[in-house]
Amino acid sequence: MGDPHRVGVVGLGVISRAYLDTLANHPAVNIVALADLDAARSAAVAATIPGAEAMSVERLLARPDVQTVLNLTIPAAHADISLAAIDAGKNVYVEKPLAVTFPDGRSIIERAASAGVRVGCAPDTVLGTGTQTARAAIDGGLIGRPMSASAVMVTPGHERWHPNPDFYYAPGGGPLLDMGPYYISALIHLLGPVRAVSGAAGRLRAERVIGSGPRTGERIPVGVDTHVTGVLEHANGALSTITTSFDGVATTAAPIEVHGETGTLAVPDPNRFDGEVRLFALGGTEWRVLEPRAGYAEGARGVGLIDLVRAEGQRPPRAGGGVALHVLETMTTLLQSVAEGRRIELTTVVERPAPVPLTPVEDWTAYDA
Repeated sequence: MGDPHRVGVVGLGVISRAYLDTLANHPAVNIVALADLDAARSAAVAATIPGAEAMSVERLLARPDVQTVLNLTIPAAHADISLAAIDAGKNVYVEKPLAVTFPDGRSIIERAASAGVRVGCAPDTVLGTGTQTARAAIDGGLIGRPMSASAVMVTPGHERWHPNPDFYYAPGGGPLLDMGPYYISALIHLLGPVRAVSGAAGRLRAERVIGSGPRTGERIPVGVDTHVTGVLEHANGALSTITTSFDGVATTAAPIEVHGETGTLAVPDPNRFDGEVRLFALGGTEWRVLEPRAGYAEGARGVGLIDLVRAEGQRPPRAGGGVALHVLETMTTLLQSVAEGRRIELTTVVERPAPVPLTPVEDWTAYDA
């Protein structure tokens, strides 16, 4: 079966626990090194993972036994850490978004291609049974030709629960760059790549108040638009509308709906791996729940990295850098459209990732699945 793939993790903030819960016990992966700006935190986490060693970022990147760097730093650091890892000859799997700016994201992909290493990027939630079952239904003709979709994310803002939410409201943050990757990645899996975008945006408040942790009550400035909406024109002719907001309270809208000539699909939250996929067929009288028919069952964060490891030499990773770059260009071009008040065509082209067959949890958590 070969040796487990050796991984070094950079960044041990809030999201890291979800990844480590999946990867630390997976037989295909061996976490050998951990690095964080807080040395005490990296030491504490290393103590919970047998064989893992806490160290500086520089030492981690220099270790010859680290094959892939899992980059879980804040978005502003994604490009610097990813490029340094690539220059050290490592594969990279990075938390979303790929980078804060499209030129930085393009540099990651181009430099990785030159170095002969691979790039993967979150979200991998879209590889779960929720989005993948909806994709199988579309590809199987259950709604006829898909014509349009809507994607809606409305929340009061992450400062309510995150103890250090500053980066959500600084350049490179905001609801689109933070949550848009889930929704746009799902739309690409469902309907294919985007060819052009148009957008509009607003900002409800100039300050936010931290609601948890040692900084509770502290006010932080808002430097980005906190309500972004747009139209995505897909290459196949379908039109998607997307709304991402830190200015609302709640919504009854489905996270994603896809409308076709003969039916409509209600698609579950793309920030989750599972959830009900519901179909309303033309001529029917009620919604019908579809049984899971595709995707990694009981998926968890980190399955995209496992998919990247297993894809070596066989196929592009399903949560790959090409899709992540296309998602990043879609988002940054949408914000450019807001600023310039015009429709803008994209420059990147990407294929829909390979669909995920229905894979029971005991198969994707096994070494040789």
